[in-house]
Amino acid sequence: MNKRRAARELALIIFSQLSKTITRTEEIDLADIIRKTNEVMLREAENSLNSAVNELVNIREYVQTYEFEHPENVERPYSEATVPVSIPMTSDMLGRIDTVLDSAEKTYSAIELTKLVSLGEREEVKDYAIRIVKAFVENRERVDGRIKEYSKGWDVERLVKIDRDILRIAITEILFFDDIPPGVSIDEAVEIAKKYSEPESSKFINGILAQVVKSETFS
Repeated sequence: MNKRRAARELALIIFSQLSKTITRTEEIDLADIIRKTNEVMLREAENSLNSAVNELVNIREYVQTYEFEHPENVERPYSEATVPVSIPMTSDMLGRIDTVLDSAEKTYSAIELTKLVSLGEREEVKDYAIRIVKAFVENRERVDGRIKEYSKGWDVERLVKIDRDILRIAITEILFFDDIPPGVSIDEAVEIAKKYSEPESSKFINGILAQVVKSETFS
């Protein structure tokens, strides 16, 4: 994960903690928000790992019990060791395999969160995340106005929260960050949406951002 991507993802989590009544950056203790954000991510990573381990333990116990209670082993003398048996690929077993896959996904998510926490401790990452947050807070009305204008009349507050916040970050960059090409802001928003939101969200976000860029004049 590159530093700018990490900063955007950090900003996304900070956005989730911002009150809509905040209109000035002086009202925000950004250092405290970042500290709390890192704590939340570490707890989430720990919960994901614990859940993954519990699921794997349950699968192991299921397989072990299945083997022990299989007729081939039930009929064997107690003095003899159990022998491996075939596991039928029933819908039940396929469901358990899906659980293992889900466990692997949770483990991956936990690793990603710990990476983000680590990157979030770097000054350049924190500085860019704070830059995004400050620019948005000072220009909330204009940014949200763009979302409302191009989201077919939807109330900004009624949009899926994570989609709204991804849009806010990208539009803040597009409107106020001259050092970031608009195409980069769009691409990053789409990738973050694919990672954190619903499958159809990336297309929705891409469409709105394309209209925002089209409405602006860029040299």
